[in-house]
Amino acid sequence: MRYAEFWALFDRVFPDGRGSSLAEDLSLVEFGNLTPRQAAEAGYDLQRVWEGVCDAMDLPPSYYFLHREDPKKHRA
Repeated sequence: MRYAEFWALFDRVFPDGRGSSLAEDLSLVEFGNLTPRQAAEAGYDLQRVWEGVCDAMDLPPSYYFLHREDPKKHRA
């Protein structure tokens, strides 16, 4: 996963600024209680960090690879 894709997922899944807030506030146990932003900046694999976010937020496993799907496909 590319860096831009990682941050785009936060905006896509948690719109209206919630993604940015979540990236700053969510504590990920599997990364030593780092936030997603801290884990990304520390160089952890972004795919694994995103999976940690999905797990912590109880999102379905299909969200793990949401960055590979066309966002237009999901528009109403």
